[in-house]
Amino acid sequence: MNDGLIPNRYAKALYKLSQECGDTAAIYNEMKQLDASYAAEAGLKKAVNNPFLPVEDKLKLLCAASGAKLGGTSAKFMELVIKNNRIDFLRSIALAFMKQYREQNGIAKVEIVTAVQLGDDEINAIIDVVKEQFGDKTIELTKKVNPDLIGGFTVDVDSRVLDASVKNQLEKLRLKLLS
Repeated sequence: MNDGLIPNRYAKALYKLSQECGDTAAIYNEMKQLDASYAAEAGLKKAVNNPFLPVEDKLKLLCAASGAKLGGTSAKFMELVIKNNRIDFLRSIALAFMKQYREQNGIAKVEIVTAVQLGDDEINAIIDVVKEQFGDKTIELTKKVNPDLIGGFTVDVDSRVLDASVKNQLEKLRLKLLS
């Protein structure tokens, strides 16, 4: 079965369940925390995939990683995922759920990567341009600093990238000179 199909189906089911329970925003925050935990701790995936770890312990670990309450909607869903042997897909399910939530609620995921730390005025100017281009979506902003850019910035809006970095311009110039 396609790796994208399973997470999307489970994410869709979780989204419907969260709407019925009326705690969609809370589950969205828990899925964001779960994704951040997976990104921060490589051992989390190994631990939850360990066949010798009891389901209850896996569930407690995942609840701690996501900030979910035992017995809550997210916890019950994660228990279902574990029992259906789909634990390998849990992070992908969380990502698919977050994507669906953002689409349904008009939220744009924006990541600004700069060569140096920018002030609030510069960040707000970039956000204003993004809002002009993508409408009146709510912005979920992530800021990062990457000195490898040399200068300038990149803006990633829902996987559409605007690269205005010096590094990118130098690479384009190099390719032009080679051809």
